[in-house]
Amino acid sequence: MSIGSRAASRRLNPWAHWVAVIGFLGLLVASVITLADVAMRFLFSLPIHGWDDLTELVFAIAIVAAFPAGLLQGHNITIRFLGAGLGNRPTHWLELFGALLTFLFIAGMAWQFVVLVFDYHAINDTTMTAEILTWPWWTVAMLIILFCVPIQAVVLHGHFRRAVEGGGPGGTIDPREGSSHGGEV
Repeated sequence: MSIGSRAASRRLNPWAHWVAVIGFLGLLVASVITLADVAMRFLFSLPIHGWDDLTELVFAIAIVAAFPAGLLQGHNITIRFLGAGLGNRPTHWLELFGALLTFLFIAGMAWQFVVLVFDYHAINDTTMTAEILTWPWWTVAMLIILFCVPIQAVVLHGHFRRAVEGGGPGGTIDPREGSSHGGEV
């Protein structure tokens, strides 16, 4: 991986970490409120009005909040049995191919999130029960997904350099060491 890719990964890592922490905290708060909602339904037959609607929106953000750190740290599904039999050089090229496919997937998903947000904004989409506007929530999710595009571009660049140069670190960050490693792409 080139010095530029390594430096970019290190600069992006704290941001990706904080997005994941905020998403986790949102998920934790949503879980506590869900428990309160269940208890109030059971004990008093008095649910928290609109919580079901809001839960869907909170979970959408909490789920995508894990993507930036997951991409940067290489927490993707990997099938390595083919590369293991071919040796290091072909494995680097297979990992580059996986990083390219991941980049194309993330870019396509980002584009669809943009389309979704503009559609929801145009029609003033609301949730069914509480009539909460959905586009502001989906805008947050969209911004997180858009953040994933340059992250995966850095990862892709690192894997490209590794495949061309034949060794060295790949395109992901090891959060324990603050350095790059091959990762799971």
